[in-house]
Amino acid sequence: MQRATDKIWNCVEPVVTGLGYDFVGAEYGQAEGGTTLRVYIDKEGGVLLDDCATVSQQLSAVLDVEEPIQTQYSLEVSSPGVDRPLFRPADFARFEGQEIRLRSYQAIMGRRNFRGPIKAVEEERVLLEVDGEVYEIPFSAVEQARLIPAF
Repeated sequence: MQRATDKIWNCVEPVVTGLGYDFVGAEYGQAEGGTTLRVYIDKEGGVLLDDCATVSQQLSAVLDVEEPIQTQYSLEVSSPGVDRPLFRPADFARFEGQEIRLRSYQAIMGRRNFRGPIKAVEEERVLLEVDGEVYEIPFSAVEQARLIPAF
């Protein structure tokens, strides 16, 4: 799964925020059950199953009308969970200093998979420390990024 297209985001985000939830982000692609659109929502105090159902019903109706996806897919609405996905530069800045797992679309300095703390967030990139070395990863190169829960 990877970040959903801007066309999908532009359709989904207003529905989620209009219902009073925080729109964390959306992923689209192959999952275990086939092609899936996964939408992450949040709210003060946490997300309940009823919240996911409410958003899912509204999104289904809007997605049927707007049709940003032309093929068959499953819609999932979820809380971000403890391994919260990071989509926007502001997400990375919010969790600066915390450890993340990041996969890039193409190799950067010989690797695609990174695990380490966020050292800094700059205009167009995130700086990650991995094995004592700092990698500068452009946001446009990020395929997927998630927090690593600290227990």
